Amino acid sequence: MKSYGRETKKKVGNILMEADRKTAVEKLTQIPDEQLAGHLFSFFCNKSELIKFRSTSAMGLFVSRTAARNMEKARIILRRIMWNLNDESGGIGWGSPEAMGEILSLCPELAIEFKSILFSYLDPAGNYIEHEMLQRGVLWGIGTYLEAHPQDLNEKTKAMLYCYLHSKDPVKRAYALRALSNARSFFCNLVPEYIITDNSHVDFFNGWDFVVIRISDLVRSCEGKRSFA
Repeated sequence: MKSYGRETKKKVGNILMEADRKTAVEKLTQIPDEQLAGHLFSFFCNKSELIKFRSTSAMGLFVSRTAARNMEKARIILRRIMWNLNDESGGIGWGSPEAMGEILSLCPELAIEFKSILFSYLDPAGNYIEHEMLQRGVLWGIGTYLEAHPQDLNEKTKAMLYCYLHSKDPVKRAYALRALSNARSFFCNLVPEYIITDNSHVDFFNGWDFVVIRISDLVRSCEGKRSFA
């Protein structure tokens, strides 16, 4: 990597550690687009979950800005994200479904083309992601997308989300609840009883930081949201 590339990567990393989201976003916009995308990708694999989430959130903002100027360049970045989730890529795809959810939530034009692919990562008959930890990212990415476009949750994906409420992994249970809640499709009478009293604590990304939430508290917050059904 050229010296200026290493310096820029270090700069991006320092920005992602900023305490204030607005300040960080302003600083990221000052980095040339052709450099920023690659460096944000590199932080998808960061050992810090917080930095990973911040980089995927920043990627959503970056690609939506790119799409406003050049839709084809935005498609190229999104296809690269999808390639990272392909077995043939040789990688695992850390951060990719989270970033995809961010991008599609902000770019309706891209969502028309690619939302079905995002949903297919949950579908055993589609592009199902088998990696247990990566499934968390898929659930988070879908939940992020549904927060902006709740009407796009179809019955098949809804059923799969409800299935994840039975997961042994509390993070998956919480992320599935978040997705259903964001789509206004949570029904207390359809969830297992133990979810309602689940005292497991999970870190939730709030756009720039983590907040700790108890699953039972999340259930109560979901109940107050009206369903489209």
